[in-house]
Amino acid sequence: QVQLVESGGGLAQAGGSLRLSCAVSGRTFSMYAMGWFRQTPGKEREFVAAFTRSGGTTYYADSVKGRFTISRDNAKNTVYLQMNILQAEDTAVYYCAMPTRISTIRDYYRAAAYDYWGQGTEVTVSS
Repeated sequence: QVQLVESGGGLAQAGGSLRLSCAVSGRTFSMYAMGWFRQTPGKEREFVAAFTRSGGTTYYADSVKGRFTISRDNAKNTVYLQMNILQAEDTAVYYCAMPTRISTIRDYYRAAAYDYWGQGTEVTVSS
């Protein structure tokens, strides 16, 4: 049974930083790509960042490029999302997810390609 547990959300001021963590269990973590998505009320889940199974390639939404960094620690079975220069528009519930149906680069950006999801951690950025 795959379990993803996010932590690290909270309240931050605009311009500040937060680091989200996602602990993964139930799978050999190093064998899978991972991604982060976010969602606000009334909107669809939005891609934020992802890395390939090897971790050698990362993908970012244009809205976070240059401010957010996705990384992994295979020894700790944990994926991180370092969020810097936070903006009010970054306010959302953030989810980590594990994809199982990646065929093309476009799939990394699609929530439908991800079968396993955490419960989410809320991030609020005050302006």
